[in-house]
Amino acid sequence: MIRLKNILVSTAFAISAFAFGQGTFASSNYPQSYETHSSNISAPEKLMSAKELVDIKINSLMNDPVLRNANWGFVIYDPKTKKVVSSYNENASLVPASTTKLLTTETAMNLLGEKFRWNTQLEHSGTIDADGVLQGNLYIVGSGDPSLGTNKAGASSYSAIIADFMSAISQKGIKKVNGDIIIQTAVFKMNKMQSLPANIVWLENGSYYLPVGSTYEINPQNEKLIAKQVNPFAENKNFYYISPYINQMVYADKFNGSGLTTKLPDAPAYLANNLKATMIKRGLPVTGSVVSKTTDLNPEKRETITNYQSPTLSEIIYYTNQRSDNSLAEATLRMVGFQKNGDQTLESGRKVVVDHLKEISFDTNGLNYMDGSGLSRSNLVTPISQAKFLTNLMNEKYYKTYFESLPIGGQTGTLKRMFLGNGNGQIFAKTGTLNKVKTLAGYLKTYSGKTLVFSLLINNYAGSVDQVKSRMEQLLEPALNL
Repeated sequence: MIRLKNILVSTAFAISAFAFGQGTFASSNYPQSYETHSSNISAPEKLMSAKELVDIKINSLMNDPVLRNANWGFVIYDPKTKKVVSSYNENASLVPASTTKLLTTETAMNLLGEKFRWNTQLEHSGTIDADGVLQGNLYIVGSGDPSLGTNKAGASSYSAIIADFMSAISQKGIKKVNGDIIIQTAVFKMNKMQSLPANIVWLENGSYYLPVGSTYEINPQNEKLIAKQVNPFAENKNFYYISPYINQMVYADKFNGSGLTTKLPDAPAYLANNLKATMIKRGLPVTGSVVSKTTDLNPEKRETITNYQSPTLSEIIYYTNQRSDNSLAEATLRMVGFQKNGDQTLESGRKVVVDHLKEISFDTNGLNYMDGSGLSRSNLVTPISQAKFLTNLMNEKYYKTYFESLPIGGQTGTLKRMFLGNGNGQIFAKTGTLNKVKTLAGYLKTYSGKTLVFSLLINNYAGSVDQVKSRMEQLLEPALNL
């Protein structure tokens, strides 16, 4: 019986072994872990983060034929955390091209205010007799309007301004001018943020101030402090200036100083000469000449005929940044020099901009600011300093206005033909272009709703402009997912 039982058990084991060898058991009878470790099934791949994708793109572009031998730097900066998100060579001093205009136009808006306007006023002295003869002079008093006659930013052309002046002269009943057309430069009271330029003594004359001389070696014994510092122009005094001794605005009852030592904005000579020619052509004779009167210690009594106002500074800056207008940028730089230091020169403008940048803690290491437009290849800036500058700008009261002046990817200005796919409507930045230099600096809106700041400066690239623009788009596209 035992022998038979042993035979049956042995037979059962043999059958079981045979069945196992033939695979008659279903795989579902085995633990799941056995299947997951099968050599025929791979584990799922880990998804890369947006930052990793940006870093990978940076590494790939380092060996790209267009950028392999270029000098370039790039940074993405988070304005909330004040930390670098991703970067390459961000401390390198590079040629910024027209992204230089960011520094120029922001300084102007900070100094003068977004609603600042320049005024050009037509006046007359003397009297108008019964025959319509003006026994006196016509005056055109300008203020250095950088947009005057340009047709830019909503500014009128010279012909349109002259047409308005002619209409106003006719309404005054003037049929002949028995005198000169005198042109002058002044600072008008109309701007709330206006402060009188330094280094010049100004004579109050109605709605504006005329220059009379320099503060150089002026007698401090004549100086009197202005009681109301908030609105110094409200006081009824004669001469105003910023004292070189105490660096505050003062006034004096008399002026015994020297002549001008700084450069004023050019008086509107072109406008005056064309006005005279138009008047004569239309049968309204002018017996005198066009005369420039730089200083005027004893201005004759005048009456306003009409005036022309420039577009606001915000409109001029919008036009400048959207179209990357070099002439407006350079004119704005010189006007900044005049409005602050009373000297409309490149050197004065550069000093005002650099001093302003230092005041707002701009990292001037690696900065070389040579002009207002970025045309000079001697301009240098680092990507990280641009990014931090744009970050600090977000705290200014005029940030919204300034932000709106920047071209939009795929939509406006100099970015209209970039970012036509990814990034369309999400890149807000100033472009820059010189021979073998392509730059971009501004803000990007990510898909998650964040606002990040970036700067991308590329010098000495290979290939065409379109090729380097394509690389710029490739680098910023993964950043939209941050």
